[in-house]
This record gives sequence, structure tokens and C-alpha cells, in this order.
Amino acid sequence: MERITAIARGRVQGVGYRHFVETCAHATGVHGYVKNLPDGTVEMVAESSPASLSNFIRYAHARDNPEIHVEQIDVSPGPATGEYRGFRVEW
Repeated sequence: MERITAIARGRVQGVGYRHFVETCAHATGVHGYVKNLPDGTVEMVAESSPASLSNFIRYAHARDNPEIHVEQIDVSPGPATGEYRGFRVEW
């Protein structure tokens, strides 16, 4: 198990991106949360295997979604804590 904290930049607020990320999490089996930050970015914290986390970030780029425009996702690794059960959208 590993943990990442990722910050998505671009047109990621007000376009359904958090729910899109939740779908990505369920598809890849990662646990954690996604939330909007005051500066217009979106924070994702996710825990899973390295392969699942890699797929999660790849999907989170939303390349085929016409409403969402992810310019970049900055990923910081860290130790997994196991504190998350499932994946949630925070408000």
C-alpha cells in the first residue's frame, strides 16, 4: 500500500470533476477523498497499490471529457495510513 496527495490544476471546479474523480477511484479500487481547495485547484488523497494509484492518476487527467480541462496534476507520495475506507467527495 502507498499513499499519494495530488493537486489538479486547470478547469477543475464547477465542472463535475470531483464526481469524475470519485468514479476513477471506484474503477481503480483506491481509497481516500477528493475536495475543492480555495485557490481553484482540487486535492486528491488516495491509498492503494502502486499500480492502482498510477491508473487512478492516469484516469484523473480526464482527457476525453469535454467539460473538464486538467492542465496538470502534481503528485506527492507518502506512507499509507490505512485510515480510509472507500472513497468520498468532500465539500
